[in-house]
Amino acid sequence: MEIKNYSSSTPGFILLGISSNPQLQKPLFDIFLIMYLVTVVGNVLIILTIHSDSRLHTPMYFFLSNLSFTDICFTTDIVPKMLANLLSETKSISYTGCLIQMYFFMAFGNTDSYLLASMAIDRLVAICNPLHYEVVMNPQRCFLMLLGSCTISHLHSMLHVLLMSRLSFCASHVIKHFFCDTHPVLKLSCSDTSPNQIMVITETPAVIVTPFLCILFSYLRIIITVLRIPSVAGKRKAFSTCGSHLTIVVLFYGSIIYVYFRPLSRYSVVKDRVATLMYTVVTPMLNPFIYSLRNKDMKMGMRKLRFRIHS
Repeated sequence: MEIKNYSSSTPGFILLGISSNPQLQKPLFDIFLIMYLVTVVGNVLIILTIHSDSRLHTPMYFFLSNLSFTDICFTTDIVPKMLANLLSETKSISYTGCLIQMYFFMAFGNTDSYLLASMAIDRLVAICNPLHYEVVMNPQRCFLMLLGSCTISHLHSMLHVLLMSRLSFCASHVIKHFFCDTHPVLKLSCSDTSPNQIMVITETPAVIVTPFLCILFSYLRIIITVLRIPSVAGKRKAFSTCGSHLTIVVLFYGSIIYVYFRPLSRYSVVKDRVATLMYTVVTPMLNPFIYSLRNKDMKMGMRKLRFRIHS
């Protein structure tokens, strides 16, 4: 029996999607379209609010506005194609399109991770070293942290996609996922995937674990500092400035650790789809709500923005 080889000349892949049940396609389309629109509108409002209110021109909100922009790009890389496939019978994606989607998925996902780490450092300096906050978190340093986050993320993504482009794909070209993610695509390859898996085991954890450890270390320092505050009100105020950020960290990293920090042999289609939806669709949608509903400055800024729009 001849095995057909799919490499750079392959016409493309078939994305299995969220569900193969035809009756669920339209309801799922409606649900995810609403979630995507809420994500885009909510994060655009966050960006506009921060840029229109001079009181919000601080390092914390600088990183938050860039996090919102990255979240818009992150979901836009995945959700529109997913929505199109929910209404399509073929559910296809070209070989080049798959690699491009994979590139931007990893680039924006890792940028999200580093921005969350930058925000944790900002909170660490603000709580543990408030007298030197303006000196340490100056605009130039904040810009360099943003530039470093983007550069590292895109270099990692480029290396990963270059390795993926060297693989051959035989016989089946059905990706058991709703987008071109690493594990489901690697499982289709009939060539040697050991270089890819070595990178997944070594370089990928370094890119993901480094910001996570930075966040962990920052919060350990913050907790130790806050516990030394004598008044209960002071402790509550200090912790309240970290609550929104910590909620997003738990949602984002919880699902990522579940999906990627396991051997390829333990990949589960259904469970991984649900976990992936958490950090690709749900978390970016919840970001604006978490940061605006629990933040007095953001609420006031949004009221000012609404007043300016109406007037």
